[in-house]
Formats: sequence, C-alpha cells, structure tokens
Amino acid sequence: MSRLQKATLLIIIILIADQILKIWVKTHMVEGGSIPIFGNWFLISFTENEGIAFGWLVGGKWGKLLLSIFRILMAGTIIWYLPRLVKKEVSTGFVMGIAGILAGAIGNIIDSMFYGVIFTDSVGRVAEIFPVEGGYAPFLFGHVVDMLFFPLFEGTFPSWFPIWGGEDFLFFRFIFNIADSTVCISIFYIILFQRKSLSKILEHRA
Repeated sequence: MSRLQKATLLIIIILIADQILKIWVKTHMVEGGSIPIFGNWFLISFTENEGIAFGWLVGGKWGKLLLSIFRILMAGTIIWYLPRLVKKEVSTGFVMGIAGILAGAIGNIIDSMFYGVIFTDSVGRVAEIFPVEGGYAPFLFGHVVDMLFFPLFEGTFPSWFPIWGGEDFLFFRFIFNIADSTVCISIFYIILFQRKSLSKILEHRA
C-alpha cells in the first residue's frame, strides 16, 4: 500500500467514525442532554456550535459564512497538496499527520455544509433527518455537532490566586468532537515528533 493510499484510508476511517457518532447523537439526543460513560469523568454531552473548534464562536451570519468558506479552502489546499507531499523526502508519519488534519477539517465542513439542510434543530426534541418541511439552516450554515466532554475535576481557585481567585473552575470544560480532537492531536504530533520533516517543508517553502 502506497503512502497516499494509507493517508486516504486514515482519512476515510476518521470521517466514518466522526460522522457515525455525530449522526447518532443528532438522531438520539436532545441538545443539552448528557449520557455518562465513565461516571462524571467522561460524558457524551450534546451541544452544537456555529464557530471553530471546542465551541469558540465567530461573529454573526457573515462570520459563519466566512468560516465555512475558509474551512473549504483550507481543506481544498491540503487535498491538492497531499499527493505532492508524498513524493517529497518527508516521513510517513508526517504525511499521516497532515492527513489527520485534513480529515478533521472535512469532518466539520460536512456539518456546516449539510447538517442544516438535512436535519431539524435539536432544541427540546430529537432531530428528524430529511424532514419534509426542510432543515433548520441553509447550505453552509449548519451547526457543528460536539459531544465529547471530559470534566475530569472541578473546584475553586484559592482567594490568593491571581485574576481568578475565589472563582469556580472545571477541567476540561470544552466539549468537542472526533474531528476537533483529530486536528489537535495531528498538529501536536507533527510539532513534537515530526520536526525534521516539518523543517524540510518550511525550508523548501522559504
């Protein structure tokens, strides 16, 4: 199996896992609902967001549109570059890391492009797929489905702690999905373990 075939297989596996979990959550849970997996340490907690990874929001209708277009352009660039990358003198690990970033980007692009069209909203009800009356948002304006929640521990900052003294804290408070985590893991993997290949690419680009 060639490196390009391995990268393509990885992308397909990640996309299938990401979309199966998202569609299951969307068609079985009400937004705001939670299912404990490992006590209170790991929950499937259904939320939707209009922004970037981990629920960070972008501003308004134009912000959402620009974000969707940016994601598509970024993914398109990587798709164009990936076959060229495998021909360069970089490690297979680096190629797979880039493939992971691409898979995560495509996973969330699918939500933005199609979920608003094919689903009803999930506010106070389980979403219906392919509703007769149409979906909850137009093309490119769908919400990204998040569900992985790891509130490992919570507490209160001591009063002497700078800025947040006396305030409650929760670790880890972000809710995310497989696509988000794949992008982050791939980026950290490249930075930590594929610096030689990354340096070659950056030197070539310079």
